[in-house]
Amino acid sequence: GAGMLWLLCGPSRAMDAQALVIRIKIPDGAAVDWTVHSAPQLLFRDVLDVIGQVLPDATTTAFEYEDEDGDRITVRSDEEMKAMLSYYYSTVMEQQVNGQLIEPLQIYPRACKPPGKRNIHGLKVNTRAGAANNSGSAVADSLPSNSLKKSSAELKKILANGQMNEQDIRYRDILGHGNGGTVYKAYHVRSGKILAVKVIPLDITLELQKQIMSELEILYKCDSSYIIGFYGAFFVENRISLCTEFMDGGSLDVYRKIPEHVLGRIAVAVVKGLTYLWSLKILHRDVKPSNMLVNTRGQVKLCDFGVSTQLVNSIAKTYVGTNAYMAPERISGEQYGIHSDVWSLGISFMELALGRFPYPQVRLFITAVCHCDIHSYESPVLPAGEFSEPFVHFITQCMKKQPKERPAPEDLMGHPFIVQYNDGNAEVVSMWVCRMLEERRSTQGAQ
Repeated sequence: GAGMLWLLCGPSRAMDAQALVIRIKIPDGAAVDWTVHSAPQLLFRDVLDVIGQVLPDATTTAFEYEDEDGDRITVRSDEEMKAMLSYYYSTVMEQQVNGQLIEPLQIYPRACKPPGKRNIHGLKVNTRAGAANNSGSAVADSLPSNSLKKSSAELKKILANGQMNEQDIRYRDILGHGNGGTVYKAYHVRSGKILAVKVIPLDITLELQKQIMSELEILYKCDSSYIIGFYGAFFVENRISLCTEFMDGGSLDVYRKIPEHVLGRIAVAVVKGLTYLWSLKILHRDVKPSNMLVNTRGQVKLCDFGVSTQLVNSIAKTYVGTNAYMAPERISGEQYGIHSDVWSLGISFMELALGRFPYPQVRLFITAVCHCDIHSYESPVLPAGEFSEPFVHFITQCMKKQPKERPAPEDLMGHPFIVQYNDGNAEVVSMWVCRMLEERRSTQGAQ
């Protein structure tokens, strides 16, 4: 193997009574030691985050450890992690009693797909124990010892201090087009982070650019696991670039029909994301499947919401068009509110359940609305029989003609369909995303 990679600031840390050393075994025989100082607060998600930094090209959804018989046990939740830690601590007690050297806790990442080349962000890491102090390795910093919360907060700070700029970004693939811009997968040189960067050409004055930048400030405060992470924005000539977290599963508009037990968990996340935005007095204004992103860890996050009215207006002026997901009151130019986001939520989930946009029904209804003949149309409904009653009811409620009759935020969270799937089970979404990506890869490979 490539020998031990020491990412400690010298070997002494590992001797702390409280410190837990987790040795992450890398497929090619090497390993990375990670010292955790607040083991009791350690979450399964934190471990996946660190594995993700060590193996950025693989998609890790779980990891394993060996029990006393040498059998591999899989860890996929906080619960299973507690079991692993208590087993490990019991072996440590035994080693202490027998005066043996205390072994680190070895874990073996399980990838959703076989990892590509290992790239610890192209950094050389000294393999001698003592040398880590002066190697100045950014990896040592990106694997923080106390809490991972700090790591992403630090990253946000670095990126938010106006330090996001064109020079540090290497654009890779185009992820998609939409809402007036092009989204790229990109690499941020200074942090070694993969980002999604949306570039929107806008011919606007410097004044308006400043206004947009100050309106985007609120994005730094958005801190929800159901909202895409925002790292910064900048203008270059007449283009604005918005830098956000990269989601490896992409947006929901490219997935075919989604089975209800998966869709239910996605709906919970979307409702929580919208509720969070509404609590900050932000209306999304563009709820649709292409603005719902998923990753192979089973997370679901909203993107592209209207925090900057100036940006929304500038895009609208440049890129005109009605949006098929718009609520009737919005088409007829009335007041836009939370209820209009709720309508779009309903029609989006209707599309995801059917695997196609419910056009025939929607076309009739849009024509009626445009002719101010609001009474003659019926709201689109999900065919009963194919879907559970709570789900059909949820969609019907969201798509009531009268905005006031649609569920308010707390009614959405309390709706039986949402309550039923609000069980924190990210594994269901994770497995589904992995399977769909796998299928997509094999069909692309076959072509």
